[in-house]
Amino acid sequence: MDFREINIADLSFKPFELISKDWMLITSGDAQGFNTMTASWGGLGVLWHKNVATVYIRPQRYTYEFVEKNDLLTLSFFGEEHRSALTLCGSKSGRDCDKAKEAGLTPLFVDGTTAFAEANLVLVCKKLYFDDLEPKQFLDPEIEKNYAAKDYHRMYILEIVKAYQK
Repeated sequence: MDFREINIADLSFKPFELISKDWMLITSGDAQGFNTMTASWGGLGVLWHKNVATVYIRPQRYTYEFVEKNDLLTLSFFGEEHRSALTLCGSKSGRDCDKAKEAGLTPLFVDGTTAFAEANLVLVCKKLYFDDLEPKQFLDPEIEKNYAAKDYHRMYILEIVKAYQK
């Protein structure tokens, strides 16, 4: 493995670019079965005296099933040279194909979950909390435009338990 474990506090990056513009893969499962999806919504911060990430997954996504069944998941971040792989992982379902193989990504089984060898940064996360977004709670009516199909996300708050970087 070309990764080294690092202290999350030692990372220096622009979180709004890292998630919104560069995207990430959310992956859950292990060598017996896993799935991944591209995400550009999420956050990083501190909550309950823990380093945390928040991710949002729609219930019809195949990855949702894996996140629901497992306590651990990874957030993997890549360089621009892997943009086409992330595009594929965001547009195809793991129910219909082997997304990792089609995207040219190498699964890496670490700490009881799955990441990818091509990533530059991997955050291993443990689920702490979830909640389903409720449209009656939207304070800005513009938010509803993101949900034409009424397929509201489930929000997960995750403790970042390990960080690996190349």
